[in-house]
Amino acid sequence: MTWVKICGITNLEDALTAVDADADAVGFVFYEKSPRRIDAEMARSIVAGLPAHIEKVGVFVNRSAEEVADTATRVGITAAQVYVDVEPAQGDAECAYCFEQLTKKGPQIKLVPVLSMRRERPEGRAMMWDPDAVYAFLLDSGSGGGQPGGTGRQFDWAGNGAAITAIKSLARVIVAGGLTAGNVVEAIEILKPWGVDVSSGVEAQPGKKDPGKVRAFIAAVREAEEKP
Repeated sequence: MTWVKICGITNLEDALTAVDADADAVGFVFYEKSPRRIDAEMARSIVAGLPAHIEKVGVFVNRSAEEVADTATRVGITAAQVYVDVEPAQGDAECAYCFEQLTKKGPQIKLVPVLSMRRERPEGRAMMWDPDAVYAFLLDSGSGGGQPGGTGRQFDWAGNGAAITAIKSLARVIVAGGLTAGNVVEAIEILKPWGVDVSSGVEAQPGKKDPGKVRAFIAAVREAEEKP
């Protein structure tokens, strides 16, 4: 089955809607500039009300491995989705190494590095990570204005086929960026990802989910799985 994450959760009601609709994971955005930002205490209270089998993913932008580990411990998140927005010459490999150590410390945190598919040679960035330390790569669109994710825009699925194949050879792939109930079937057919991630595509407004859209999105994913 395709792994499904409903991201940008800001309240328990939306989190339970995702759980009831058969999501595998929910995501909490700890990025100060996001309209879906949540603080650690609120996220902790939501996590406390969720079933143990649901993956709780923290989303971090340009935060140190130590900060991520501290938040994971306080909140009870089980996976860290990390955006590291530096050029290779400025230390991408060093940042990757620091985050990889998270997988070797307690509490164990699943590592989900984010690759912007609008940047040149995303597969090259993927190769900076130790595949044994990566739970999955999340492929997002990002934007030219510096917004790391949550833009509601999809990247060029067909045009990035070769890059995605190379990334898949290293680790599992989660696709994000502009997904909705109306296009997720096509995304799965073209990209054949291990998982999909949606935020703005299932919202009534930024930070508030639309229960009907959440259910429709997950139903569409399950429909895609039934196709030969």
